[in-house]
Amino acid sequence: MSEQAALQVDHAEQVPWQQHADFVVVGFGGAGASAAIEAASQGLTVLVLERFCGGGATALSGGVVYAGGGTPQQTQAGYSDSSEAMLTYLRKEVGEAVSEATLRAFCAGSVAQLDWLQRQGAVFEGSLAPHKTSYPSDRYFLYYSGNEAVPAYAAAATPAPRGHRCKGKGLSGASLFRALENSTRRQGVHVRTQCQARRLVIDHNGRVVGVEAWQLPSGSRAARQHARLARWATAVHLYAPALSERLRARMRQLEQHHAQPLLIRAQRGVLLASGGFVLNRQMLAQHAPRYLPGLPLGANGCDGSGIALGCSAGGSLARMDKVSAWRFINPPLAWARGLLVNARGERYCNEELYGATLGHAMVEAHDGRALLILDRHLRNQALQQVGPGKVWAFQRLPVLLNLLFNCRRGNSLAQLAERCQLPLAALRHSVDTYNRAARGDIADPQGKSAAMLHDLSQGPWYCLDLSYASRLFPCPTLTLGGLRVCEQSGQVLDTHGQPIPGLYAAGRCAVGVASNLYISGLSLADCVFSGRRAAAHVAGQAANPPVPTGEQPCNV
Repeated sequence: MSEQAALQVDHAEQVPWQQHADFVVVGFGGAGASAAIEAASQGLTVLVLERFCGGGATALSGGVVYAGGGTPQQTQAGYSDSSEAMLTYLRKEVGEAVSEATLRAFCAGSVAQLDWLQRQGAVFEGSLAPHKTSYPSDRYFLYYSGNEAVPAYAAAATPAPRGHRCKGKGLSGASLFRALENSTRRQGVHVRTQCQARRLVIDHNGRVVGVEAWQLPSGSRAARQHARLARWATAVHLYAPALSERLRARMRQLEQHHAQPLLIRAQRGVLLASGGFVLNRQMLAQHAPRYLPGLPLGANGCDGSGIALGCSAGGSLARMDKVSAWRFINPPLAWARGLLVNARGERYCNEELYGATLGHAMVEAHDGRALLILDRHLRNQALQQVGPGKVWAFQRLPVLLNLLFNCRRGNSLAQLAERCQLPLAALRHSVDTYNRAARGDIADPQGKSAAMLHDLSQGPWYCLDLSYASRLFPCPTLTLGGLRVCEQSGQVLDTHGQPIPGLYAAGRCAVGVASNLYISGLSLADCVFSGRRAAAHVAGQAANPPVPTGEQPCNV
C-alpha cells in the first residue's frame, strides 16, 4: 500500500491547503455516501475522496439491507415484527461486537433508517420469497436473510423476514448505490474520483486537520487506463482472482507515476470509509491466516488502506480475526436436506443454517472441512431445482460443476467411506442417527426442522467435498474487523480508548454491528447506520463546539 505515516504540523494555518471542506470522507461506497448525505443535509460542506469511480463493495453486493421492527414491507407481506424481537434475534448474531445500547439503538431506528434510504431514492417492496434461499430471484425483494426461522433461533425470538433487497434487476447493490450517489450529488457534495488519500495531516494537539491526497489528472490517458483496469479487475475477480490482483498492481503503478498531490483541509473531521482488508494478503496472514485459502470478496478498495490510515494517526484495531466465510448450500434446497460431516465423518451442524454460520463452523471448528452426503433422490432433486430460470447463474453453475465433477458415489456406505477417506464407523453413526431423526424416532441432535430432514436409508449415496479450500466450490470471504470506534460518535479510538480528535471511521473500516457473525444485509445496514452516526456527530460538534473539560474515555 502507498499510505504513509501521518504528516505532523504545528498548526493547520501553516499548511498551503489547496481545498477546504468541513467534512472530508475517504471512500464513496455505502458508508461514505450515507455520511456525505447526512452531513450535507445538516449544513456542512462535504468533500468525498474516491480512489476509483465509486460504489465500493456496496455496488457489487446484492443490495440487501437488514431491517425490521415493523417495516411497511414486512406489513405488506403479512408479517408483524417489533424492534424487541429484532434485538433478541440479533443478540445471538452480533454477540459482543457492539454494546447492548448500540444494538438496541440500531434496532429501534431500523424502520426510520429504511425510510431514510427510500427518501434518497432506494426502492423496497414486500414481495416475499416463498422458500429459504441465499438470494431471491428478481420476482422477490423480501426474504429471511439469516437464521431467523431456524428452530433454535425462532424459539428465542418470533421470526420475521428482515432481508430488504433494494428493487432492481440483477444483483441490486448497483441500484442501491445509484440512489445514494444521486442523492449525494443533489446535496451539492463534491466528489473527487481517482483520488487516493495517502496521508492524514495532524496538528500538535493530535487533531486530524486534513488529508494529503493524490489524484490522477482528470481526462488524462493515465486516468482512462486506470478506470479501464479497475473495470476489468472487478469483472474477472470472482473467476480469476490472481489476474485481478495483477490488474490492481498495474493500477497502483499508474497512481505512483501519474497522480498529483493535493492538500485538503478538513475543518471539522475526516471519515475513513474505504472498506475492509480482504484483498490485503499480508494483513489477512497476520490477523486471520486460516482464511487465506478463501475467495476474497470485496471491491478494489478493500485492501485495508483506510484501516492503515487510521493506525497512522494512533488508531487501535479490534476483531481483526473476525472473517466471514460463506458456505451456502441452498439453493438447491435439496442440498440443505442432506447431511454435512467433517473429515472424521462426524455431523457437526444443522444444514439449514445460514451459509455464513455454516462457514464459520466449518473453518473455526472443523479445519475447513465439509462433506455433503446425499442420496439419489436428493441428487436428482438438486439438478431439477437449479434448472434454467429457477435460480441465478452464480447459484446454478457451482452446483452443476460439483454434481458433475466433484461427486463421489458409493453403492454402500462402506464404499463411499473408502472413496472419500472417511472413517466408516463414524460415517455410519452419523447417517444412522440422521435417519432416525428423519423418521421421527428421535429429535434431531442438531435441531433441524422436521421438513428439512430426509431419510438417507436407501443408496446409492453421493458425497460432495465442499471444504473451504475447494477449487470447484470456492468459499467467498470478507473481513469484519477494523478500527475501534466510539459507539456514540464513530470517532476512532486510540490504544487507551480515547477518541482521536477529528478522525472517524465507518463501514468495514470500523468495528460495528456486523463485526461478529455476518448475515445478509447486516453489513449494508451497518454502513448506513455508522456513516450517518459519524456525520451527525460532526454536524453536532460544528453547531455546539465542546467546552474542554479534560479527556474522558469513550464507552465502546
